[in-house]
Parts: sequence; C-alpha cells; structure tokens
Amino acid sequence: MTVAETITRLRELVEGNLIATLAPPASRFPSPLREAMEYSLMAGGKRVRPVLLLSAGLATGGEESLLLPFACAVEYIHTYSLIHDDLPAMDDDDFRRGKPTSHKVFGEGTAILAGDALLTEAFRAMAQSPLAQADPGRAVRAIADLAQAAGAGGMVGGQQMDLSAAPGNSTASQVDEIELRKTAALLASCARTGAILGGGSPGQVGALGEYGTRLGLLFQVTDDILDETGSFEEMGKGTAKDRARGKWTYPVAHGMPAAIERASELGREALAALSAFGAEADPLRELVRMVQNRRK
Repeated sequence: MTVAETITRLRELVEGNLIATLAPPASRFPSPLREAMEYSLMAGGKRVRPVLLLSAGLATGGEESLLLPFACAVEYIHTYSLIHDDLPAMDDDDFRRGKPTSHKVFGEGTAILAGDALLTEAFRAMAQSPLAQADPGRAVRAIADLAQAAGAGGMVGGQQMDLSAAPGNSTASQVDEIELRKTAALLASCARTGAILGGGSPGQVGALGEYGTRLGLLFQVTDDILDETGSFEEMGKGTAKDRARGKWTYPVAHGMPAAIERASELGREALAALSAFGAEADPLRELVRMVQNRRK
C-alpha cells in the first residue's frame, strides 16, 4: 500500500465510524437535532484532523482501534466550529463544501444546538472510549490537551480575536496570532494527542506538536491564498469574502508573494520537525504535500 493509499484508508475508516461513534442511540436525539448533526458531519471534507491524529498515534506505536474514537471526536469538534463559524453572527456563509450551511437548512437555533451537541459528544466519546478505560491517565492528558486547544486559549479565543479585529486595521502580527489560535492550535493538538495516545516519548510528543503547528499554519495560509485565487466550484463556498469585508488575512497583511513563500517555508518546517522519525511518519509527510497542493 502506498502512503497516499494509507491516507485514503484512514480517511475512509473515519468516514465509516463518525455516525457509529455518536451515542446514545438515535432515538434519544430530538428531531431535527440528529438530522442537523449528521448533515454537517457527513457533508464531506478532507478529514485532515482525524487522519493527523491517527497518523501521529500510529507513528508512535498506537493501536488503530483505540485511537479511532479520539479521531472521530476531533472531527466532531471541527464540525461544530464550522457550523458556528458559518452563522450570520460570525462569517455569515450560505454554503459549505458546496452545500447550504446548517443554519440555511435547519434554522439558526437548531444549527447552534447541533454545534453544541457535537462539541459535547466529542468529549463523551473520548471519555467513554476503550483506551480511557484501559489507561485513564493517558486519556485524560489527551482530552485536556484537546480541550485547551479548542477553547478560549486556542480556537475559540482565535475566533473572538477575529471578530474583534477592526476591518482594515488589523496588524500583521495580529493576523499571525489569529491564525495560530484559530486553526493551528487544534491541528497541533491533534498531532500531540495522537502521540500521547500512542505512547510516544516526551520528545516525540513535542516534535509532533511542532509539526502540527507548522501544518496548521500552512493549512490556514493556503486557505487564505485560495480565498483570493480559488472559485466557488473548487472551494464549495463563496470566495474573496474576507477582502470584501476588510478582513486581514495573510495575503492581505503580507502580500500574495509573501504568502506563497510563507506556505513553502511552513511546509519545509513541518517536514523538518519529523526529522527524528523514519518511514513510520511518511503519512504525516504526505499530509504536508496534500495541504500544499490542495485546491479546495
């Protein structure tokens, strides 16, 4: 199996277990809450975060079946953030991945609750996982890391900074900080969490956290570039909206040539963070290539 095929297999593994990992049974989810949760959860996507967690865990000796509930959980966290990010009070987007956003289909109230439910389900899934029963200490470390990265000190805090930034008046350093918190924090945590769950050494956990930070920044800078240069057909959502709002992204703050160079630099830094790993980290290296070359 090639490295690209391994990535595909891991993505399909996550896809096939996202709904099954939701609990309790569907009958205990009021309608249309369950429908709204599944609508956004199964709307497609690259599944970078769960594949990253699985790849980091496997690279440090983890068992795939034990890692899987945590991989599904980080996709729940990511999906919740997208549902809320698309709301009129946030980015006010009508489309996500080529489909109407949750609040356009189910209404704002149900969309908010679907996001809330997915976030809560993420921590339920991790806390009740077989690995948490077998090694509570390791699971608690991983859960705490993800909570910090997803919360006010990470992703949610980055979203607040983004909301508070005055249109057209953000500084380049503010843009960098927003992107570090809003996107890179959770990806870095996915890599660290995988290493923690896999039984990695402190050095491995640190190296994979640095790799995840570089990958997360690369993902966001690439996304900023695509917002300027991509089309709706490629992106599955409206483009050039950030510039129209006066919102500072990396290309706006630093210029497109600098953004393109920064993306190349981040790719090199991500790969360098894996220098102590051998072929077991090839899927992680492949993720860098995929993010660099993506068009959606």
